[in-house]
Order: sequence, then structure tokens, then C-alpha cells
Amino acid sequence: MAKITYIEHGGKEHVVEVANGLTVMEGARDNGIPGIEADCGGACACSTCHVYVDASWVDKLPAKDAMEEDMLDFAFEPDTARSRLTCQLKVTDDLNGLIVNMPEKQI
Repeated sequence: MAKITYIEHGGKEHVVEVANGLTVMEGARDNGIPGIEADCGGACACSTCHVYVDASWVDKLPAKDAMEEDMLDFAFEPDTARSRLTCQLKVTDDLNGLIVNMPEKQI
């Protein structure tokens, strides 16, 4: 389990425990956290699970693959360093304490 903090665009925080093996997107979906739509269900075929990873976590996460990079081009105001698709972040104990910020909107 990893404790993950999801911060809505307006600043409201949701701290939840997410089971190892799920994705950060599934953790948001399963806990009813607004701001992550996940229209494609985690297939990395859209950008509606886009978040900005807290700066302290950028270098601790696995690198983006080419498909994630391509999909981020369609995200709302992507940040080259901090933007990630939560469907591509598998939860492990190493993600305990992860903080993600939702964008103003998902497109």
C-alpha cells in the first residue's frame, strides 16, 4: 500500500491508501476523487488522467515511455517536467507519500 495525496485544482486534498499493483489513476477512480476522468480506462489512449507530479517526486518516478509522451501532447497545459498520466504510474511501496496536483481541467 502507498499513501497518495491527490490535490484538486482548487486546493482540496485527498489522502488515500492505494494497493500495490493498481495505478495512481485507479486509486483516484476507486476513491471517488474528482479531477481524474480516465476516459480510456487506463489504456494510455487519451490524456484525461493527467496530473502535475509534485516537484520533489519527478526524479523518483520511472521515466515516461514514448506512448505517454505522445498522449501528454493532448493534455491541458502540459509541463515537460511534471506532467504525467496517472494510468502509467503503477503503485508500489516506493510511491508512498506521492503528491499529485490536478490540472484546471482534463481535455
